[in-house]
Amino acid sequence: MTPSRSPGSEPSRSSLFRHSDFRRFWMADSVSQAGAAVTLVALPLVAIGPLDATPFQTGLLTVFEYLAFLVIGLPAGAWVDRVRRRPVMTACVLTRAVLLASIPVAYWLDVLTMGQLYLAASGISVCTVFFDVAYQSYLPHLVGDGGRLLEANVKLEATRNIAQVGGPGVGGVLVGALTAPVAVVVDTAGFVASALLLSRIRSSESEPRGRRPGAGLGSEIAEGLRFVFGNPLLRAITLTAAISNLAAMIGASMMLVLLNGELRLSPSLCGLLFTAEAVGGLLGSMLTTRIAARVGQGPAMCLSVIVSGVLWLLALPMFQSDWRFAVGVVLQGLGWVAFMTFKINSVVFRQQLCPRPLLGRMTASVRFVVWGGMPLGALAGSVLGQSIGVRQAMWVGASGELLAVLPMLLSPLRTMRELAGTAADADDDAPTALTGPSHDGP
Repeated sequence: MTPSRSPGSEPSRSSLFRHSDFRRFWMADSVSQAGAAVTLVALPLVAIGPLDATPFQTGLLTVFEYLAFLVIGLPAGAWVDRVRRRPVMTACVLTRAVLLASIPVAYWLDVLTMGQLYLAASGISVCTVFFDVAYQSYLPHLVGDGGRLLEANVKLEATRNIAQVGGPGVGGVLVGALTAPVAVVVDTAGFVASALLLSRIRSSESEPRGRRPGAGLGSEIAEGLRFVFGNPLLRAITLTAAISNLAAMIGASMMLVLLNGELRLSPSLCGLLFTAEAVGGLLGSMLTTRIAARVGQGPAMCLSVIVSGVLWLLALPMFQSDWRFAVGVVLQGLGWVAFMTFKINSVVFRQQLCPRPLLGRMTASVRFVVWGGMPLGALAGSVLGQSIGVRQAMWVGASGELLAVLPMLLSPLRTMRELAGTAADADDDAPTALTGPSHDGP
């Protein structure tokens, strides 16, 4: 008997680019990311330029962009596990488009304020929470598990970085030629296109299990947290990512304040830095599978965090208004080449370790810890930038990046070559089989 397949699915041995529904999903994500890459440059420059924001006010904008992960991240996961994921993603991208469209409209009416920027950033943050939880929970349903899941994550990260290569550079050019508020329109169009592509996915998503009898929201949230922090691998990966994000946001919240506000570099040059990061991410995503196969997934993730942290620390003194800026751009890009091995493999580990009924709550629990630290890091960066100086605040963040690897070095991941099994289809929290340390591993 031939097994049935949902519409749009292809035989498991074929490339995922021949999987029509994955192709639509991939295109939707890439278009959305390209638009977001423009806003990465444009939105802070709206604050710095037309609104003449201080370093603290600009950093506070970054706080609001990630605040929802800290405030509603956990209940979002429990809620997403009760509903179909694709309609959630579609609604989120359309809402983000509306919120972003309000910024150029207010600018043209001469009523734009920092309060509106904060409100729009907060609303976008809420949409991002629900979209990301639904996105990572939906992918295993779309492509299956094992090698297909790794292939899907590698392809999504690679093409996402391709889309982001031109985004920041184009954003810088648009800001210079058309002003920052107009550049935000590009992002709005990207989210609308993304929603249209998501609506064309034909395969049906299985009916969610819904709420168990007698299980309240609090107990379901607690179940997700227990799974994440009760598993030594998930716990180590989550803590490493949390420390890295907290430290990174201290510096990232001040990056454009330094480049555009203090060094007076043009928006095009500011965009060049983000383009270098995207190129580095693209190259790193292409090398991830090869690096992990050579040294083992666990050791590769540890080396990834260490090497990227060192490179970003070396890049910081190079951000000057002369030839040294080019060196800093290269070092920043190389840092992302190194970091992608951790970024991609950590997502694959989480998706393979987690039973499907817990995917939403697991993702939300991880996001709560990992992304919840980002507004705190941005707030710390804003305060430090205002009090001790912008570059000094960035030194604090860059130094903190080097501590992020400690949870993984103190876990079995340090010597573990690969994840040997998958729990994605399990109905309970049964442990996943692990491959022990290899004698030829580092």
